Amino acid sequence: MATGIVATAAVSLPVGGAVLRPFATAVWLLAAGLLAILLARAARRWRTITAHAADPVMAHFYGAPPMALLTVGAGTLLLGAGLIGTRAAVVIAALLWTAGTVSGLVVAVAVPYLRITRHTGGEPFGGWLMPVVTPMVSAATGALLVPHAPAGQIRLTLLLACYAMFGLSLVAALIMITIIWQHHALRSAGPSRAVPTLWIVLGPIGQAVTAANLLGGVASAALPHPYAQAFEALGIVLGVPLWGFAMLWGGLALAVTLRTVRRGMPFALTWWSFTFPVGTCVTGTSALALRTGSIMFEAVAVLLYLALVAAWITVGWRTLRMVSSTVTG
Repeated sequence: MATGIVATAAVSLPVGGAVLRPFATAVWLLAAGLLAILLARAARRWRTITAHAADPVMAHFYGAPPMALLTVGAGTLLLGAGLIGTRAAVVIAALLWTAGTVSGLVVAVAVPYLRITRHTGGEPFGGWLMPVVTPMVSAATGALLVPHAPAGQIRLTLLLACYAMFGLSLVAALIMITIIWQHHALRSAGPSRAVPTLWIVLGPIGQAVTAANLLGGVASAALPHPYAQAFEALGIVLGVPLWGFAMLWGGLALAVTLRTVRRGMPFALTWWSFTFPVGTCVTGTSALALRTGSIMFEAVAVLLYLALVAAWITVGWRTLRMVSSTVTG
């Protein structure tokens, strides 16, 4: 999903999107290939993966596969039409969206259920957000499918379902963020390997800004006046304050990360938390820039995208080195 959002964020930029389109297409193809490989390997190791449900930490990462399906599906719709045709791109995107949404809703219920009824121990950390943020990704990516859905009840149902998932994910995320904030304020940032997960908090916030604006942009295709205009305005009315909170948390996460780096923060797979959450801030900021015409949002979107690409390259390279050393060792 981290690789996929590098592609989708590139074409969502308010400036330079057309120039970056070949790069974005190549990254999307890489993300699609990686998704196929990982799904094939997961099918062969099903028992091992399902055993993670009993782990109070690993269980929360079940939110990653649905988000990967959704992100690659969005890339198919935004970038794949030129390679495979619009009809095929819409069909594949719809299938990936359906699979990602259904599995994501299951995870959004199942993992908190396990947390309440079975898991013991394990302190709150950013990973707690991963199961509940998945429906928000469905809401944002589903907005891209609304114009392609048959007019009438099907299109209306899709739009309303996306707004419902937007609401359930945002409320659940705000509850989780409060718990995480309280835990770290009363105790500490936790072990160094867990510090990158602070960045996951940006995921639901940035994706909420993205979803609110994308859904508002297509609301008129399914809803009558004045509801379509109200939902369109919601993208800015809700999006700008949420964006402000994202910037606050981003500054806090950056300060804690730099402090930890100075004390020693060895590489771990949690470093991927530096990618997808920042990507959602790119798409959210880009959406606000397009809606408001603000040069400030345009500049911030470009700067955040540069940071996203730098983080993606760094973490991707370190991951390849780790995998290589494991195989050769």
